[in-house]
Amino acid sequence: MSRSVLSLSAVAAAVSLVAGILAVPAAWAVDPTRMVDAFEATNGKFEGFRRSGAKGICATGEFTGSAQGRALSVASAFSGKPVPVIVRFSVGGANPNAPDNGKGQRNLALQFDLPGGEVWQMGNINAPIFGAATPEQLLGRVESLRPDPATRAADPAKVKAFADANPEVLMQGKYFASQPVPASYASVNYWGVHGFGFTNDKGQTQYGKWIFEPVGGVQGLTDEEAKAKGPQFLFDDLRQRVKAGGVAFNFMLELAQPSDTINKATVPLPEGRQKVNLGVLRITAVSADATGPCVGITYNPMILPKGVVPTDDPMLAGRAAPYAVSLGRRLGEGAKQ
Repeated sequence: MSRSVLSLSAVAAAVSLVAGILAVPAAWAVDPTRMVDAFEATNGKFEGFRRSGAKGICATGEFTGSAQGRALSVASAFSGKPVPVIVRFSVGGANPNAPDNGKGQRNLALQFDLPGGEVWQMGNINAPIFGAATPEQLLGRVESLRPDPATRAADPAKVKAFADANPEVLMQGKYFASQPVPASYASVNYWGVHGFGFTNDKGQTQYGKWIFEPVGGVQGLTDEEAKAKGPQFLFDDLRQRVKAGGVAFNFMLELAQPSDTINKATVPLPEGRQKVNLGVLRITAVSADATGPCVGITYNPMILPKGVVPTDDPMLAGRAAPYAVSLGRRLGEGAKQ
């Protein structure tokens, strides 16, 4: 199939997805086009690139589920047989030239290609909380940060007013500021931030929130080390570590208790909740820059396998439509990494 035909079919799929989503207006109080427009106006528009997590790299690997995973869920990902995974590591933000040596968001996006054509997609970040509790709150935050065309800077009064009324939007930034610069894509924790339910063969569902924890441990850089690394080191570092066979993550699930808030991405589970290891993700290859199988994938966390169910977290449900709008624009522009 030619690249142009592939792009057209992907655009059609994106449009179809948006149409289906918008047919249920009660669930989508925020216009996804307005959301993507706001991201472009505030963070800049870089044609062909993702509107968030623009600077990234494709990789591939495999996931092998554990007996603990099989006990919790009938999902085929936990069969114990290796399943292929399409991976994307990235730096947060819309700038494809964002520096690697700054504090801030790192992303681990995954697509599990399961037996029978089933797919499981997810996005994970290096913080236990998201930057907004609802799509409305996210849109308000992004629009409050929009630069004035004359000054090319956000209006401090608008920024303060929105943050004062919505203090949750500052929590993630404070978390990143408290953490060191990650030494590698391979040496930082990645949280799913949303709650999901895992259903076993008896029909019992256990809710929780997951974390991908590096098998080799978490490693950060001092300010001096980060400066010495420079703004472009994460891709080469990842390639070196994968070549040495040292990039793997434990897929850990924190088990929620009945009293826990499980449907709010700005509220982590209380410390000390029991964790179970659902299996091991191993990264086995890294694509050349600007290429690879992840380029056209949106990593929509509502694409789930049998045996895993979403919560009614509005921010979780609110991702799909803007992702589709963004993908349609990227493909029309000529999708880049």
